[in-house]
Formats: sequence, C-alpha cells, structure tokens
Amino acid sequence: MSIVNCEPLKELVRTVPDFPKPGILFYDITTLLKDKVGMAQLIDAFAAYYIDKDIDLVLGIEARGFIFGPALAYRLNAGFVPVRKPKKLPAATAKVSYDLEYGTDSLEIHLDAIQPGQRVVIVDDLLATGGTMQATVKLVRQLGGEIAGIGFAIELDFLKGRAKFQEYDVLSLLHYDE
Repeated sequence: MSIVNCEPLKELVRTVPDFPKPGILFYDITTLLKDKVGMAQLIDAFAAYYIDKDIDLVLGIEARGFIFGPALAYRLNAGFVPVRKPKKLPAATAKVSYDLEYGTDSLEIHLDAIQPGQRVVIVDDLLATGGTMQATVKLVRQLGGEIAGIGFAIELDFLKGRAKFQEYDVLSLLHYDE
C-alpha cells in the first residue's frame, strides 16, 4: 500500500518550545487541523491507507484522536469508538492503567464497544513513547477486537515508541527526528 506524501503538512504544524514543561518541544497539530486543505489531506492520507483493510471500527484516543477519528470512520464506512479518561463514559467500562513519566494514568472503553473479531484501527495525534497506545491496545485485546492498524498523525522517531508495536501495522503520516 503506498502512503500519500504528507511532508508538506509539516509546514502547518506549530512547534511550541518548553511546553508543557521546560525542555519539551511540543508539536501542535491544531494549526494543521484549522487549515481546511491540510485537514482534508490528513484525513485523505489515513483513508487511502486503510480503505481496503475491511475496518469495522475506528478508535480515537482522548482527546485529539476524537478530532480525526470520526472523520476517518466516516470515510471508511466504519463505526467510531472513543477511548476516554476515567469516569467520562456512562455505561460499564473496561479500564487499563499505564505509567507516565511522573505517575500513572488510565483509559476506559465501554464493555460493549467492540465485539469479538471486529477489525479495529486505533488513531491518535502523536506517537512518542507509546504508553497511551499500549494501554489502548490492551483494552482492544480485552474486548476481543482484532487490531488491523495503529495510526498517528505525527511520530517522534527519536523516542523509539514504534518499537513497542512491532506486531502491528503502524502508520505515521509525519516523522520528526528531533
């Protein structure tokens, strides 16, 4: 499957030094998302990659996965499922906790969100160290879903998060080396 060249979209990504703390360079996709051509190209690139993969559900991780996940689901004629922070979903949930640099966090999904055997693509804005995506993968596996792909708008290659997902088809549209 050929991947659409998204390198020109890098011009639409704002970098913010020292956010959320000193020494961190934050890659802000809100400037890409507000650009009508850039947003369309981002969704088109994801859709072109996944269109022939028989996807049942697109999972979007809170919060930025909620932005382009539904648009991708629409393009793939698939359902959309939100993966949320704790206590945001109203019905019974599955929950996974994971480690952060300083502490832990958790993600939840409705217990009835995925039926066993459904083919799922998980999308998020950024692959850094991969902790959030690892937690989401665990949730999908708990519910019996088949992970057909993992997609990111941006990958920070220098953090080597991709190494945690070698058994999966990982798509990152934009790559940064530092």
